[in-house]
Amino acid sequence: MKFAYKFSNLLGAFYRHGNLSFSKDGNSVISPVGNRISVFDLKNNRSETLPVFTTKNITCFGVSPDGNLAILIDEDGAAILVSLVTRAVLHHHHFHSPVHSVSFSPDGRKFVITKENVALMYHAPGRNREFNAFALDKSYYGPFDETTCIDWTDDSKCFAVGSKDMTTWIFGAERWANLIYYSLGGHKDIIVGCFFEKGSLDMYTVSQEGTLCVWESDTELEGLRKGPKYSERKKMEEEKKRRDEVGEENKDDDIVEIVGEDGETRGDVIKGSADTPKEVEGIKNVRYSQRSKHYFNKEGDFNKLTAAAFHKKTHILVTGFASGAFHLHELPEFDLIHSLSISDQRISTIAMNPTGDWIGFGCSGLGQLLVWEWQSESYVFKQQGHFNNMNSLAYSPDGQYLATGGDDGKVKVWNTNSGLCFVTFTEHSSCVTNVAFTSSGFVVVSASLDGTVRAFDLHRYRNFRTMTSPQPAQFSSLAVDSSGELVCAGSQDSFEIFLWSMQTGRLLEVLSGHEGPVSNLCFSPVQSVLASVSWDKTVRLWDMLDSWQTKETLRLNSDGLAVTYRPDGQELAVASLDGEITFWNPQTGGQTGCVVGRHDLQMGRKETDKITAKHSAKAKSFTSLCYSADGESLLAGGQSKFVCIYNIKEQVLMKKFEISCNLSLDAMEEFLDRRKMTEFGNLSLVDEGTGDGDGIELSLPGVKRGDMSSRRFKPEIRVNSLRFSPTGRSWAAASTEGLLIYSLDASLVFDPYDLDMDVTPTSIRRQVKKKEWASAILLSFRLNEMPLIREVLEAVPYDQITVVCSSLPDVYVDKLLNFVATTLEKSNHLQFYLSWAQCLLTLHGQKLKNRSGAILPTVQQLLKSIQRHSDDLSKLCDWNIYNIRYATALSKQRGMKRTAAESLSDEEDSSEAMDSVGDEENMMNESVIEN
Repeated sequence: MKFAYKFSNLLGAFYRHGNLSFSKDGNSVISPVGNRISVFDLKNNRSETLPVFTTKNITCFGVSPDGNLAILIDEDGAAILVSLVTRAVLHHHHFHSPVHSVSFSPDGRKFVITKENVALMYHAPGRNREFNAFALDKSYYGPFDETTCIDWTDDSKCFAVGSKDMTTWIFGAERWANLIYYSLGGHKDIIVGCFFEKGSLDMYTVSQEGTLCVWESDTELEGLRKGPKYSERKKMEEEKKRRDEVGEENKDDDIVEIVGEDGETRGDVIKGSADTPKEVEGIKNVRYSQRSKHYFNKEGDFNKLTAAAFHKKTHILVTGFASGAFHLHELPEFDLIHSLSISDQRISTIAMNPTGDWIGFGCSGLGQLLVWEWQSESYVFKQQGHFNNMNSLAYSPDGQYLATGGDDGKVKVWNTNSGLCFVTFTEHSSCVTNVAFTSSGFVVVSASLDGTVRAFDLHRYRNFRTMTSPQPAQFSSLAVDSSGELVCAGSQDSFEIFLWSMQTGRLLEVLSGHEGPVSNLCFSPVQSVLASVSWDKTVRLWDMLDSWQTKETLRLNSDGLAVTYRPDGQELAVASLDGEITFWNPQTGGQTGCVVGRHDLQMGRKETDKITAKHSAKAKSFTSLCYSADGESLLAGGQSKFVCIYNIKEQVLMKKFEISCNLSLDAMEEFLDRRKMTEFGNLSLVDEGTGDGDGIELSLPGVKRGDMSSRRFKPEIRVNSLRFSPTGRSWAAASTEGLLIYSLDASLVFDPYDLDMDVTPTSIRRQVKKKEWASAILLSFRLNEMPLIREVLEAVPYDQITVVCSSLPDVYVDKLLNFVATTLEKSNHLQFYLSWAQCLLTLHGQKLKNRSGAILPTVQQLLKSIQRHSDDLSKLCDWNIYNIRYATALSKQRGMKRTAAESLSDEEDSSEAMDSVGDEENMMNESVIEN
């Protein structure tokens, strides 16, 4: 078993907090998910979470105009520079205070961040290697309160900053003589968005109370003029002061000739007081006037405006509100194009793609991410994760789908290839505690605290069975047998296990015997035996064929929490409250091993804990167990940020996976920060969200707006469920962060088999040149480098595949079949690799059947790859059939029109011929009469 698993993807979370951004081509939307960012490809319907992360939750990020770089900034102001091409972190920087927004200039040479009441402009990282990638250029002061938003002019000459002091400030990115800074008012609430008109200094400002101000500038962008530097201005002022003292009153003498650093002569005059921007002679300062003012809310209504975005090319303004509605207006006339409510939660952020066709919305309350095409009024993308804890997960038998259940009462089914949810079942009225697939893979069964067990059909997407107990019970565990005919659920309150028939939905039996809540259930993969573990310190084995009697009772030293069978059914693993994992032989009922894993969890200290993490770890234990596909290893997780993988034969810890580094979650650190501890308790427990959109709104007496019951809390990091993929190449963890997928990375491991001095890439390629195909394949597998194996295999002629397969030893048949199954999933040589698989299974089928347990994950991976290609090709074929039918119908229609036109032309020719014959006869008659 190789342990080279690495983070692959994050499912179940689409948006948490911060801004959205579209890619340069407009086909992908980039969304912050906790302390990571995910890229959703809207064209190919796929998602990818980048393998980079910040220390805390991301509050804002900016993408460079060329789409190659991104700056991610977390809650504390710690920033990382990420390459979106290589998916690597290039630089770390700390701004030492929370940052509200970040934006690159359109030319990509500068970027501006806003923190507190300051705007800082930095030189953007370029192609040159620098020790400090973030070089500060200028600091801009002006607003009296925190800044909220940024926007640039098209030519990167100026930028605007909105503030909570209800003003918008316009600054020059360069040292302009007629625009140093300018302040715009006109609002009565926080500025949500400020936007420049395309190719102009004209502005639109939007505030939280739902007001839009249109500002008109008396100067075009081309009218901005370079001014002298500060040191040069100071010299000019001193020179003028000296002249005034000696009494020089000639106007011509006021013109001071200043030579800049570039050697050019400037004849500028600095005028004005020291408190206002000074005006240079001959150059008039930029002035703004309010052209119009518009209101989004009707008279008597108040709907807080929370987000805004403006597309300069199409002049479309999109505004989102706290009620979940959004409006589309065309500016500057303020004509309403479209209005729709897409959620019942506050819209946190809005973004538009470069063409202006798609609008992205993020709702942090429910974790929703939506992309709306406003012209066709349809959804391009609509996803939402579990907005509460994700309690359980289950893989389908072929590994293509994942089912999850959460505290929100929803059951979601995910596609592991695309990483997206394709169906959500909402029939449960309370927390879903467990989910499972049947052996067919087309039925999902879920248990809930609402007292029902429901079965869902993945063909018709409906709830076709609802199973209940005679007396109301809260089901905390679930199991489905290998045939898919029996469904069992364990109760928390009555300590009983209920058994139903999937075919009829009738209750078959109630299994009694446990003296405490039933914490977990598991069916044997090879026998009709049910294992149940309870808080009464026992594991009971129930025989489903012998009147559902107790076959064996295993005694534990502590309360039982989790139980699972090995894939071959010959071993049972049980996790107990004392932090131990015990292994049992289900046939004899004897204990075969034990792992003490209490210290492997490494619990963190919560902010409310009164004792240290070291002492609290004594009460922690594993709550989820899962065997690997080959049965050699065991995954274990619980109330910790670590997932442990144990070697069962040696009973030792092989590796620990840290599933999260996000300090915004509770119980992440072993020691609390003593600087935050006071005599009144931990400072981090004090809610400082008063007045914010997400925090508490302190309202005046008699005012109904504002929810005093709303509080912020830090979710505690934990792993609720673990499952290995049936293919053995990945495993999943349902955690506080979401659904984390870890995949086997073959590039991390050099694992040769039967290596010798003569086994080298050169010798392998020499065998390929000699056309010794079988020998070359054997040598490549002995070196075990994937690119080299692929090179050798694809060099084999198609007509030689059968000959090569028949001459392979049995050991290499398994290795070649595994390689073919893995490569087929992403290869374009579909027929070639299918021919290899067909020949291997045909020629060595009987021998492979004898060791079916060992090659089962390989066969399931092969089936998964074939099914994926089948789905893709079926869609393509259906589309091609439609196009062919359309072309045929079109050709027939044109042929009918052509025949009709030809017949019509023939009739016209015949009528013309008849007319000409008639004319000739008339002429002959007239000539006869004349004669």
